[in-house]
Amino acid sequence: MNLKGEKTKQDIRGKAGLLFAKKGFKEVTMKDICTATGLSRGGLYRHYKSTTQIFLEIVNELASRQKNSISAKTRQHIPATAILEELLSKYANEMADYENSLSLAIYEFYSSPAISKEDNSVKKQYETSKSAWVELINYGIATKEFKNVNPEAVFNLIVFAYQGVRMYSRLMKIDNNVPAQIINEIKKLLLPGEV
Repeated sequence: MNLKGEKTKQDIRGKAGLLFAKKGFKEVTMKDICTATGLSRGGLYRHYKSTTQIFLEIVNELASRQKNSISAKTRQHIPATAILEELLSKYANEMADYENSLSLAIYEFYSSPAISKEDNSVKKQYETSKSAWVELINYGIATKEFKNVNPEAVFNLIVFAYQGVRMYSRLMKIDNNVPAQIINEIKKLLLPGEV
């Protein structure tokens, strides 16, 4: 695909992502995406056949981007604590920003009977994210910046707390202190001297 075509696809994913965050997966139509992007139906269908295809590219890209970023930073020998601070700051901001959360859309998408249970895309995203976090935690342990912990267990605490807040924030008002409390507890688990 040429550069212009890829830029159009990025624009489609960006605007569709906002729609999915606002309306969930079920309520977004190709017509909605045409309106948001200014593309004709033919123009949109030239790049994507369905909302499912667009949504899968969005969520797969999010997981891959985090994995690639962490891997690049560990190869550059950026301190594990700096990488962790950046990630946790991003997570805290995302937990507080319930209006732009894809959590509801992700839940709707993967709980739909129409989505093949053999697809396992959500499992693939979970594994990609786990791989990134385990790489970071092992890197931090090796550089003696992190405590000697079970990386997979810490990842599970992080991902399920993060996703839980993102999901619940769509259903009820979450106290503004909750993201900070979660972040502080994660730091206590990983960083020596954190109390």
